[in-house]
Amino acid sequence: MGAALDKDEARFYRCPVMKTIRIGAGAGYSGDRIEPAAELAHKGKLDYLVFECLGERTIALAQTDKLKNPDGGFDPLLEERMQAVLPACAAQGVKIITNMGAANPEGAARAVAKTARALGLEGLKIAAVVGDDVLEVLRAGDFELMDGLGRVATLGNAIVSANAYLDAEGIVMALDGGADVVITGRVCDPSLFLAPMIQAFKWDPRDWDKIGKGVAFGHLLECAGQVTGGYFADPGFKDVANLARLGFPLAEVAEDGSGVLTKVEGSGGKISVQSCREQLLYEIFDPATYVQGDVVADFSRVTFTELGPDRIAVAGATGRARPDRLKVTIGYKDGFIGEGQMSYAGPGAVARGRLALEIVRERLKIIGVNTTELRGDLIGVDAANLSAAPAPAEDPREVRIRVAGRTTTLRDAERIGAEVETLYTNGPGGGGGATRSARPVIAAASTLIPRRAVTPRVVTEVA
Repeated sequence: MGAALDKDEARFYRCPVMKTIRIGAGAGYSGDRIEPAAELAHKGKLDYLVFECLGERTIALAQTDKLKNPDGGFDPLLEERMQAVLPACAAQGVKIITNMGAANPEGAARAVAKTARALGLEGLKIAAVVGDDVLEVLRAGDFELMDGLGRVATLGNAIVSANAYLDAEGIVMALDGGADVVITGRVCDPSLFLAPMIQAFKWDPRDWDKIGKGVAFGHLLECAGQVTGGYFADPGFKDVANLARLGFPLAEVAEDGSGVLTKVEGSGGKISVQSCREQLLYEIFDPATYVQGDVVADFSRVTFTELGPDRIAVAGATGRARPDRLKVTIGYKDGFIGEGQMSYAGPGAVARGRLALEIVRERLKIIGVNTTELRGDLIGVDAANLSAAPAPAEDPREVRIRVAGRTTTLRDAERIGAEVETLYTNGPGGGGGATRSARPVIAAASTLIPRRAVTPRVVTEVA
């Protein structure tokens, strides 16, 4: 990584003949900032703007929302994001691709059509890609959970959702149909970015080398501000300027799969060889075998070359034949978590905090709260830096206790936080700022199902 540009590469980057497309990353998670996406829509000279907003458990939580409201179940910021970018994208012919459909892509498409009409943007085609919901497939089969956790059937009625990681096929179908906005549920994250490459360049989906190159760009872009310095910054070691105005990345990709990562000129943050290296390896177990629905990508020979400020050439990714099975994320009910917090400050804060934790543990035994897991932490002392870390030279002058427990009933979860709150008057002196919460746990498990059991479909709304 970081190799010098050879003569052929340098000649290409000066050559305007080869077709290129510009793809911007508008979000890296559900609650991400909206302003950088608007900046890309207005100033990025894009062909496509992609919002990647769906985490492992997010879709299970969205499914529970849809059970309460059949018209819901999609990303809560969908309409606000569309209000911010649709006018500029429609004016410039920028196509939008997103997985903000979550548990209800069709409902999301209807919401976007309504938003477009309210903005005076009639005639836009909004396509919903469906087919990732495979709950009935799992119920009808006998599938093994990954990581040695048993079989899907053991989860029984606790299962809330089951969604397969679709590949780029459905998005390509939607783009081929002339969609201006494409909304999916669960798809492989890089597929959101790969699909416009396949469609624009007419790539063969089984050209594993090109598909591997496209997935590399998708992986670099999918977390948005991470590659432009957000997750990368470490003051005094890896300094990044103007993070409050962090710009999100865009890729200039050529039809042969080569290309450049950059960002809008004047935006905050930076794209460097090092930030790209770190993002390439983010959440990757084996760089030579990155298993996706479209390809088994090989990033082991990827190189990054600085062409100028915030312009990094990407080369060297390849791929092998895609897997015969697709990953499925299963969301299931897994009890409840109760939590309480309290702060202590001044001399003796650590000692008072430790006493507070002891009191709460004993109180939970006395009142008969049943927990399957229970932990107490001194935030600022041992909540993240566990026993292997050296103790600080002197006690901090302020700490915050946190007691959290997993229970089988909501009532027991609520009693954990209540006991922490009683420390106001029944615990060590000087406690304050108590908070408490209790919530159901939606856990995630995974399995694999045959690719043939999954069929993507496209449903279109017109604004």
